[in-house]
Amino acid sequence: MTRSSLLIAFLCFSVFVSAQTKVGTIDTDYILSQMPEMEEVNEGLQAYDQQLQQDFQGSVKKYDTLVKSYQANTETLADEARQQSESEIIELENQIKQFRQRAQVMMQMRRNELTDPLYEKIDVAMRAVIQEEGFTQILHAGGNSLAFSAEEYDITEKVMNKMGIEIPAPSEVEEEE
Repeated sequence: MTRSSLLIAFLCFSVFVSAQTKVGTIDTDYILSQMPEMEEVNEGLQAYDQQLQQDFQGSVKKYDTLVKSYQANTETLADEARQQSESEIIELENQIKQFRQRAQVMMQMRRNELTDPLYEKIDVAMRAVIQEEGFTQILHAGGNSLAFSAEEYDITEKVMNKMGIEIPAPSEVEEEE
């Protein structure tokens, strides 16, 4: 009798707890890719990349000029002038190497800077859907952290609707992938 009572109490508690939890998923990367503002972000990134490339090419040209000048005048330069030229070449060479290493980080920082306002818009719409539908947890579906989720709990399209983003037809999505 006591076991039956405990089992019934446990089952009732389990049903009550599960009724209190509503878990959904969202794919923010997909939403971001569908936002019209991404065209501006991509254009901004391309412009920034071109600027970085121009800076890099300018440094390479300056380096080439210094090396050619040094090679042409190495015989006529005094020791002190030769050492100064060598130091300038080595310094510029190191700057070029550092620039190459920093360029990728700089591009990622610029991308984050341009997409942060878009992620904020997604967050506002997501919070509205969460409030309206009573979700207690939302998992990010775009990463590797989600093993399974039933489609009815995916709020990605609801957030897109909230933001006024047109959802592509299934054939359009398959062609993009």
